[in-house]
Amino acid sequence: MYHPRTLHIGALTMGGDAPVRIQSMTNTDTMDTFATVEQCKRLADEGCEMVRITAQNVKEAENLANIKSSLIQQRYDIPLVADIHFQPKAAEIAAKIVEKIRINPGNYVPTLDHDSPVEARHTAFRQEIIDKISPLLEICKTHQTVIRVGVNHGSLSKRILEKFGNTPQGMVESAMEFVQIIHSLNFENLVLSMKASRVKTMVGATRLLVSRLQAEHLDYPIHLGVTEAGDGEDGRIKSAIGIGSLLLDGIGNTIRVSLTEKPENEISVAKAILQSCGNRVFTAEYIACPTCGRTQYDVESVLKEIKLRTKHLKGLKIAVMGCIVNGPGEMADADFGYVGAGNGKVTIYKGNDPVRKNIDEKIAVDVLMEVMEN
Repeated sequence: MYHPRTLHIGALTMGGDAPVRIQSMTNTDTMDTFATVEQCKRLADEGCEMVRITAQNVKEAENLANIKSSLIQQRYDIPLVADIHFQPKAAEIAAKIVEKIRINPGNYVPTLDHDSPVEARHTAFRQEIIDKISPLLEICKTHQTVIRVGVNHGSLSKRILEKFGNTPQGMVESAMEFVQIIHSLNFENLVLSMKASRVKTMVGATRLLVSRLQAEHLDYPIHLGVTEAGDGEDGRIKSAIGIGSLLLDGIGNTIRVSLTEKPENEISVAKAILQSCGNRVFTAEYIACPTCGRTQYDVESVLKEIKLRTKHLKGLKIAVMGCIVNGPGEMADADFGYVGAGNGKVTIYKGNDPVRKNIDEKIAVDVLMEVMEN
């Protein structure tokens, strides 16, 4: 189990004992203030807790102030994360405006003399990174801005690739160089991530990163996500396996489900992953059997009706089981149960107790709701 420190991203806490936070990213033109604000609002309304916005240049970084101001005027005080590539100046501007910025070590490419001795090259590399990142760290300290060092598989620097290849180890080495430098400069508001489109690479790199952090007695929160997961069922399954595997390991403090769809679609998937892994509770949980030859009623339609009528509930576990052979045992930890009793009859359970037996299936859902309300 990994126990990271608590960070404050605006009014939002992350890490420590805080819930695993849900975030997404806009796909609008950052210079289109209205469109970006409207998408941020839709994401917040769906339950997103942080919104990342690309800032590819100085003008886009500056426009984050207009986006932030408009959101606050409309009572949307959701933390914003600036996604920075290539331009340290854009990062320095954004860090004064938003609550968090994301940088990629692969974009901080040193200008090294490859003919110089190895140790000299290493010293020069370290000093060049210090020179480039120190102004940003000072701004972030002043404004309490959090930094995410996000390493992407496929965007490692040439120097890392030459030594480690495009591997999970290379990803971790890239991150740890930056972590060690940033830590040595007394900056601690740090989040780390290992992103890849291949689930095994993302999971392996993140586990290796956490192992390295623990070995060096560091405790930075971890952001999880399978990047470029795709759309539809493919994107959801890849995200659930990658993010879910790590959550079950006790790793992960914020997640983003990356779908090739409207960003708003990512939020319900993130919630489902968190609830399925036992990290957060957003709705009722449903247990339902896959049916077999013993089933004598339409479990699928009954389950849909029960979900519709209980969608306002939170934290309850409701079972819809086909028959009494395995039903009562397999729903043993449910709060309420709807179990087929054969011949058009249903038995309603409250916990492990069959409180209403042999109810006509035509009225059984109504009886279940009555039992739940009393």
